[in-house]
Amino acid sequence: MAMDPHHPTPAYLSFWRERHLCTLTTPRPDGTPHVVPVCVTYDPEAGVARVLANRSSAKVRHVLAAEGPDGADGAGARVAVCQVDGRRWATLEGYARVRTGPAEIAEGERRFEERYGRPPRPNPHRALIEITLTRAMGQKALLAP
Repeated sequence: MAMDPHHPTPAYLSFWRERHLCTLTTPRPDGTPHVVPVCVTYDPEAGVARVLANRSSAKVRHVLAAEGPDGADGAGARVAVCQVDGRRWATLEGYARVRTGPAEIAEGERRFEERYGRPPRPNPHRALIEITLTRAMGQKALLAP
């Protein structure tokens, strides 16, 4: 089942505020999926999910490659983030862009600490993968009003 990621049910939002490890799926240049464990924050008011990453990581390279030169390719890379806890699961889909501005990274770090209860480890090469959300899916019980 799917719903608007800007208007999650209370149960769906609560699940995304619990401390869970997630996965991020990005497209490799050949189109195959690359799936890695990550920490994700969900901001339905802004309609975005955020993932902190190292600028040299494969996930960042994949998003940059899909964006095209200087981000000129349009909306960004098609990606998905997902989390699972027993039978409960939730997926957010959207278009990812790499952000490297200090204010954007600071906001990602603040939200990481809020969700995961600790600051992210220091990283002078940090980037932020910001996902503009287009779809939210999950276990039926999390989507029911």
